[in-house]
Amino acid sequence: MRLGLNIGYSGARIELPLALIQEADRLGYYAVWTAEAYGSDCVSPLAWIGALTSTIKLGSGIMQMPARSPAMTAMTAITLDQLSGGRALLGLGLSGPQVVEGWHGQPYGKPLTKTREYVAIMRKILARDAPLVHQGEHYQIPYRGADATGLGKPLKSILHGRADMPIYLAAIGPKNVELTAEIADGWLPMLFSPAHYQQTYSAAVEAGFAKAGKGKGAANFDIAPTVTVVMDDELEAARNQIKPVLALYIGGMGARGKNFYYDLACRYGFAEAADAIQDCYLQGRRGEAIMGVPDALVDAVALVGSKARIRDRLQIWRDSPITMLNVSVFDMDSLRFLAEELL
Repeated sequence: MRLGLNIGYSGARIELPLALIQEADRLGYYAVWTAEAYGSDCVSPLAWIGALTSTIKLGSGIMQMPARSPAMTAMTAITLDQLSGGRALLGLGLSGPQVVEGWHGQPYGKPLTKTREYVAIMRKILARDAPLVHQGEHYQIPYRGADATGLGKPLKSILHGRADMPIYLAAIGPKNVELTAEIADGWLPMLFSPAHYQQTYSAAVEAGFAKAGKGKGAANFDIAPTVTVVMDDELEAARNQIKPVLALYIGGMGARGKNFYYDLACRYGFAEAADAIQDCYLQGRRGEAIMGVPDALVDAVALVGSKARIRDRLQIWRDSPITMLNVSVFDMDSLRFLAEELL
């Protein structure tokens, strides 16, 4: 199992944990991942990090597809990859309707169709076998709409990208997970529970492999979830650091009836708690929402407690089919402890 470091996205001001990142680079962590929501972007930090590290891979976890045309994403990824000596890992995702339409001003549309087209265009640009042409439901290249000038022509990237640059997709729902297993090189699941993999994800992943054919399978597919690690001898205090995040995602990251994280908690068997969390959160009773997060849900998706407890619970992650564990940690001791256990 490879080890990655996920630093997430910023608050009101962006401050990169450079000491942690550089120590991860020294310790042999495979990748560092950045994120974006509707504040800091995920690429600018990777460029900064790439200039201050040596070997650690630079992962976008994730670049929001509705925020950029496929060509712009390819240009950015190839540029970062060449400047860093081939260290880029291209993580993509759709985000959710509230951000896509409320922030980027783009239609959410049909997410599966849009993702399939987006990745197909990216593959064509990276391969550089021919000038780019794509006529799909969401993307037409060259553009031939009623308001087109008629002057657009197929082009190749001036920069020669790596045709085998790994493309990762963020996915939660069964159909999106299946698509990811079919068309991507890796999967970036959030709020992943290794204990629930078989009942929640396994069938979708295997169905995606079957659709891909050509020998696609676990041996050439990177399952790379992020897990938050809080090392504290006081177990309740450790769990309480995770609960506000779970309450936010289950209760507030989406509308009622359109919240992927709420749906995921239900699939894990926490439907009653998810209902209560969402009700409280959407009514502005956030403290009650946080209090309603079950300890068992925290333990399913996070690593919390003493070193001995975390060491013991790491076995669940080792026994799962994941191939890269991306950890979100907040101190050097935790970073080094995980390296000792997993590298």
